[in-house]
Amino acid sequence: MFKTFEVKTSAHDQMVDITASLQSWVDHQAIKEGILVVSSKHTTAGITVNENADPDVQTDMLRRFDEIFPWDHPEDRHGEGNTASHMKTSTVGHSQTLIITDGKLVLGTWQGVYFCEFDGPRQRKYVGKIIISE
Repeated sequence: MFKTFEVKTSAHDQMVDITASLQSWVDHQAIKEGILVVSSKHTTAGITVNENADPDVQTDMLRRFDEIFPWDHPEDRHGEGNTASHMKTSTVGHSQTLIITDGKLVLGTWQGVYFCEFDGPRQRKYVGKIIISE
């Protein structure tokens, strides 16, 4: 099973919680056991699993990424001027693999799945592929 999801980001750098969208799709497929691979279709946006209880974690992460990968670096040569967004995406990664057990995504108490925008705001796409286990 394969699905394309859309997300509209509203900031230059943003982490959007997509956990509920993914779980809803799993629910509608009536999957009991399997693997869900979720992947960004962009070179300037990634997917991560991280804390979803305290929004300051996302704020801190985005601030620290900006410190490590400043937007305006005098030696960057990329013509579009968004080298920092490519670096952030490579660091976060473009995909995550999630386990499905008893019809639910297996995540820790404080974990959520995030679409990470690093060059927005934009209309973005990410995809999911469910591999059913028997």
